[in-house]
Amino acid sequence: MNDNFIDEIDWMLLDQLQRDASLSNQALAEQMNISPPTCLRRVRRLRKEGLITGQVALLNEDAVAAHQGHGLTAIAEVSLDRQGDEHLAAFEQRAIHEAAVTQCYRVTPGPDFVLMIRVANMPGYQALAQRLFTQDSNVRNVKVFFSVQRSKFDPRLPVRSAP
Repeated sequence: MNDNFIDEIDWMLLDQLQRDASLSNQALAEQMNISPPTCLRRVRRLRKEGLITGQVALLNEDAVAAHQGHGLTAIAEVSLDRQGDEHLAAFEQRAIHEAAVTQCYRVTPGPDFVLMIRVANMPGYQALAQRLFTQDSNVRNVKVFFSVQRSKFDPRLPVRSAP
């Protein structure tokens, strides 16, 4: 099999692994109707080719909140005064090194960045805003939206079948 060829079984494997990566190789092979050695070989190849970058446990936000407090989710639009590559990269590096920033996107048009932020409470957000936005003289504008309800969260990427 050509290493760069992704067939329908590979796409189905990727889709199933996004749904439940905790399945044993045996169970995954049974669901895909392929042999366990073939399944293992395919999954290893998909990892090697960089289509699978890791496995994580998705936490139940409500259950975590019951133990730690509800927390605060914010979506921030950030515009910089200077948009040269070095300025964008500098802000991006600072943002991605903040544990409270769970997602960071460079966007266009409009703001330069959109950040997903998760903090324990409003004082936690204010401390983050001070570090990330207020102390950076290149940050021109920040527009923040606070989530009152999460209606959908799905980290899966839509995958297609082979043509």
